[in-house]
Amino acid sequence: MRLNPALRLIMKKTRLRFLLGIICIFTLNLEAANKVSFQNISELESGNLKIVFNLDKIALINSYALDDPSRIVIDLKNTDIAEPIQSKSFSPIKLIRASEVGSTTRIVIDLRGSVYWKKPWQVKHKDRIDLILEIKRDKKISQNLRDIIVAIDAGHGGRDPGAVGKSILEKDITLLIAKELERTLENTYGYKPVMIRPDDRFVDLDDRYQNARKLGADLFVSIHADAFRLSSVKGASVYVWAEEASSITAATLSKDKLTSSPEVQSKIGKLDVRDFDEDAARTIYQIAYEAKIDSSIILAEKILEQLKKDPYTKMHKPNVEFADFRVLKSIDIPSVLVESGFISNPDDAKRLAGKAGRRMIARSIFLGVHNYFKIKPKPNTFMASLPKYVEYEIQKGDVVSEIAIRFGVTIDDIINLNNLKNKSIYPGQIIQISI
Repeated sequence: MRLNPALRLIMKKTRLRFLLGIICIFTLNLEAANKVSFQNISELESGNLKIVFNLDKIALINSYALDDPSRIVIDLKNTDIAEPIQSKSFSPIKLIRASEVGSTTRIVIDLRGSVYWKKPWQVKHKDRIDLILEIKRDKKISQNLRDIIVAIDAGHGGRDPGAVGKSILEKDITLLIAKELERTLENTYGYKPVMIRPDDRFVDLDDRYQNARKLGADLFVSIHADAFRLSSVKGASVYVWAEEASSITAATLSKDKLTSSPEVQSKIGKLDVRDFDEDAARTIYQIAYEAKIDSSIILAEKILEQLKKDPYTKMHKPNVEFADFRVLKSIDIPSVLVESGFISNPDDAKRLAGKAGRRMIARSIFLGVHNYFKIKPKPNTFMASLPKYVEYEIQKGDVVSEIAIRFGVTIDDIINLNNLKNKSIYPGQIIQISI
């Protein structure tokens, strides 16, 4: 892949800081070790088995499933086993075992048959971190399967309004777009959206990407709608993180994001000691970080392609932009920031104030995400087989015309593929959509 000049520059600087990373490694080793211990297995009302481990701090995790024999593997970086892990057989679990490979603890859950599993997530308590995994035996599947987790970050919120336009606030627009995207993902088989900000609340910048890690996100999409001193400035853009901004606009926007009013400034450099330090890890895990940047660029390009097809949305920048947006700093989760427009511009403000305009932004993001996974399919997910269609569950109030708009297809496409001519749709019905 031919890299953007801004990206090449940041990569050079990152390599020059590699020696500092060695120092960081020794520093991490001198800190209190992150101990891993087994807590319990319980059965939930849903029928899922809940497996809980305890940690001292949030860990960098890689999890995957293997078949024949069936098992789930969880690798926890920079951790040690507190004591030998012992677990009783609890169908479909045969055994839970753990070993140390260098500075990584590898937990293996041996299974009887294939399961549907939820990617592990981490919950921070006052005295510990819970690492939670849920599984459920499913005789309908022949391979272990999980959902793709998409973290949706609605910019600003609560006491931080973001950009302010005439009778319109950025925090309100971003949440409405995020909820539209959440709805599509929630009802599309194989995807699971997680909202970083589910309502009008304030979430610190550091907490946004920290929460994406705790939730086990496969992707992180931050949604914004900015303002500029010139009302003529308009259009959408898509950003990937870089230390050096790729344009004057990118530099201005990234500076604005980090210099809001004192009461809403990010607690940069004031992370909880139990949180994962993305800044230190960027140099330590350089290969993972560079792979994340490459994947973020692909994701941004796919979303940009869809935005350009939207007849109502004009582009502010035709190519992927780079800027120092702190919410994009995760070292291994592909992350992009979508500027849906400028609410200081009358045309953009009108477009984003209307449901149709916001739906088109959400559609572009969804299709961009889906097309990304066609190029970078996640193992153990429905996209691993590169399906020609997605399955959507009809919700109360759905009509075929609106579903077609949300997925970027025609009404006839849906009717013909699902043999719906002269037939009604009903809540709970599963239809196929070719995208």
